[in-house]
Amino acid sequence: MIAVVAVALAVVVLARGGWGSAAEAKRPDREWCTPGTPRTALCPNNKAFDAKEYATHGDAFECGNFATQADAQAVLRADPSDPNHLDDGSGVACRELPEPRDIKPVTSTATCDPDDVRSARCPQPERAFDARYFLRYGNDAYDCPDFASQADAQAVLRFSPADPNHLDGDGKGIACPDLPGPKDVKPVRR
Repeated sequence: MIAVVAVALAVVVLARGGWGSAAEAKRPDREWCTPGTPRTALCPNNKAFDAKEYATHGDAFECGNFATQADAQAVLRADPSDPNHLDDGSGVACRELPEPRDIKPVTSTATCDPDDVRSARCPQPERAFDARYFLRYGNDAYDCPDFASQADAQAVLRFSPADPNHLDGDGKGIACPDLPGPKDVKPVRR
């Protein structure tokens, strides 16, 4: 009996175009993705993305509303005060979203809060640097421009010599050598 049901299910799935991937890609946007609907996570292939639509509504959107990281970053660029709270403090929005990506930091119009992490956006030399913050999103979440100094990037490489952020591009044990000082150029053993 179970075998008959499984065979019947497989026939229905194949008759409708397969298990997904190619069949899903050929299918048009869902019925709620009408012409004029902005591109979102629900309607990823729909029309041109207009960041201003998302920037003018205040705290109405979150990362899950965007189809790509670049879309979320465009909204952050449209309103650097970040009313949607898309930025993690580094000037880059929604790092966990898929490509295409735009990870060039946006300079905020707001001043840094005392509890903000030291970064290129909030250099805060008087605040202690915590390398763990720059490892919290996993692999390749931060790039050299996210750091206030070469020494900060080197601290992250020292904390995690496996270099999940790919800060040591040439493998010589020195992270982001082109960043400004202070510098820490003692190589990390990799």
